[in-house]
Amino acid sequence: MQRSVPELLAAKRDGHALTADEIRGFIEGFVRGDVPDYQMTAFAMAVFFRGMTRDETVALTLAMRDSGVVVDLSHVKGLKVDKHSTGGVGDKVSLCLAPMVAACGVPVPMVSGRGLGHTGGTLDKLEAIPGFSVNLPIARYAELVGEVGTCMIGQTRELAPADKRLYALRDVTATVESVPLIVASILSKKLAEGIDGLVLDVKVGSGAFMKTPERARELATALVEVARGAGKQCVAWITRMDRPLGRAVGNALETIEAFDVLHGRGPADLTEVTLALGASMLVMGGVAKTDDEGRALLREAVTSGRAAEVARRMVAAQGGDPRAVDDPSVFAQAPVKAVLRAPADGWIAAIDTHAVGVAGVTLGAGRTRAEDPIDHAVGFVFERNVGDRVAKGDVVATLHLRDESQVAPALDRLGRALTLSQSAPAEVPLLHERIG
Repeated sequence: MQRSVPELLAAKRDGHALTADEIRGFIEGFVRGDVPDYQMTAFAMAVFFRGMTRDETVALTLAMRDSGVVVDLSHVKGLKVDKHSTGGVGDKVSLCLAPMVAACGVPVPMVSGRGLGHTGGTLDKLEAIPGFSVNLPIARYAELVGEVGTCMIGQTRELAPADKRLYALRDVTATVESVPLIVASILSKKLAEGIDGLVLDVKVGSGAFMKTPERARELATALVEVARGAGKQCVAWITRMDRPLGRAVGNALETIEAFDVLHGRGPADLTEVTLALGASMLVMGGVAKTDDEGRALLREAVTSGRAAEVARRMVAAQGGDPRAVDDPSVFAQAPVKAVLRAPADGWIAAIDTHAVGVAGVTLGAGRTRAEDPIDHAVGFVFERNVGDRVAKGDVVATLHLRDESQVAPALDRLGRALTLSQSAPAEVPLLHERIG
């Protein structure tokens, strides 16, 4: 006999597993409006405290995926592989990774997100390119994946609408930090894109949502297991986020830096993360047998200019100015610049990356409310990073600001994020481990 919604809620409250049919019916009722928000909130809170089995999480993910359109990319030759990051400060990897992988022959369909809290969003960075549109119809998105090799858009109303509604409730009911709900939220959107495989970048450190290796490993393992349970290839990298990735923080500044990677002149850490993730994508897509072979293919795509050409084609196809791939002057420029100087001799022992992200948000590089406008020009460029020795007065960062009133508070915030020591700090690996 079919259980009622209150009975399902009571079962989950008491720690019992629900069947796949019960979860699917519950999500379908939520989308139709038969399950009101207060019952969905009760479900989220029960999951927060009681968790879900792997099979339950797979069922929730697939039900949320199927709440909307699942894109058909069968007309596109080859295995379609996407990448997802759990978010960080200075994380602009997607912007260089997608063209590089597509240039090697693996199509990259990518539905991305906006900034969340202190972390930047891929869509906000793309919109720093003059004219670039992330709001394309699903049919045009599917066409461009075939024609260009990659397309980067935002979540549409048709893709996993149950996730969008559920996330809005989780955001205001203190149920965001539930691993099963995080997994279902991420994967329902990704599986709706029409992909065959997914490579995940799970960040760990002061600038990440997962602050400890144990929590990052828990999330990465759950994501891989559920994606595979849903029939997709999946691997996850756990990567360092105890300092900004690359040198730039801020939408236009980060996009310029990502395009630098396509020209072979990007920062070493950003390039390394891009190569690691990209090599896994090429192996998954069947064009490389090993990670080393994948890295070689990606480097050749850069040196030959093919990666930059794919980026130009993608930008032009989505309404943007393709000169942005090669010419930083195309981007909006902040009118005021200031420099943060080292207050004493020593080594940079730590950068509170969460505080750096918050400092960027206060300048207008991110949002504190959904309706807030984004100032694409503002941000920071770090001249020195964790582990560097500095002398008193050395420039640690250049600040790109909208007006003079921002100078003093921005310097104060950024200065307080910096920790100096009299000895060199221990090196933290950029790539912690690969799962799957």
